[in-house]
Amino acid sequence: MTKYLVVCLLLATLTGASVDGSESGWRPIAARLVKAGLVLDGSGSSRDDSTSDESQSCARVSFSRNLRYGESDLNILDVATGDGDVKETSPRPVLLFVAGESFAGDNGAPDVAGPLQDQAMCFAARHGMVGVRVAYRPAPANPWPAGAKDVAAAISWVHQNIDLFGGSPDEIVAVGYSAGASHVASLLAHPELQQLDSGVAGVVLVSGVYRSSADADAIEKSYFGEDAGKYDERSVFPGILDIETPILLAWSAADSPRLVAQGEKLKELLCNSPTHCPRTTVLRSRDSLSSIFGLDASGGTLAEATLQLVREIEARGLP
Repeated sequence: MTKYLVVCLLLATLTGASVDGSESGWRPIAARLVKAGLVLDGSGSSRDDSTSDESQSCARVSFSRNLRYGESDLNILDVATGDGDVKETSPRPVLLFVAGESFAGDNGAPDVAGPLQDQAMCFAARHGMVGVRVAYRPAPANPWPAGAKDVAAAISWVHQNIDLFGGSPDEIVAVGYSAGASHVASLLAHPELQQLDSGVAGVVLVSGVYRSSADADAIEKSYFGEDAGKYDERSVFPGILDIETPILLAWSAADSPRLVAQGEKLKELLCNSPTHCPRTTVLRSRDSLSSIFGLDASGGTLAEATLQLVREIEARGLP
């Protein structure tokens, strides 16, 4: 009880609970006081992420930046909420974005703090959800299965803490993009990589590698390894064929033939499995994470299909 009184006194001294398109002033502080293990990196508090496009898509959206979910300095995530979300009585669904363009990098997942990824989070906030963006440890210093383990740790963090931001731990949809899709799919396929409370209600997989091969490039091999004899055990097959978690599967017509083949093979095997055939969307383009959602829920993107998946998950919780 005392810690909640401290929070209330602290909040009473702050002016303005949110700033349009910028970091929330009180949410990171309250989170640190209420939940153990939440750390806000002060470098995120003064960054200006505004661009003309983002101003349009992120109006009245507040960000809590660089929250720690694991032991590594690279285990950080951002949370985006719409104005007034935490005041709502009904918890909101959560879109959790794992969106590394590459398996390898120098300082965490590529573009983890980019404004284009902010727009995808703002898509979630504008449609009555909480957006979460996850950074993970990259290869070559962190080979398979580090990415999937980081996703498991991040989801566990969300289960334990998303109530602070008005989110529902029972309605988490993980959106894996590019290398992030491989990490999300690996987590689903390999129960040994999962943690307590690392389950999700649904997943969106976009242009991922689901089984590496000898013709992979050097960056992909830096994560999955040089030994092609281990690719089968490190693939998502057959584990992903046994799960019942709803899957929305997508790739782009502009993807490389190899990525298109990866998506088509996953669809084929899932449709022939005893569980379910996933919804599938072939995107017109895939320039960035934000481009696959767009600024609204219009056609030609994953926006409407993702919202439909969320609505179905919400409906399950109705009496």
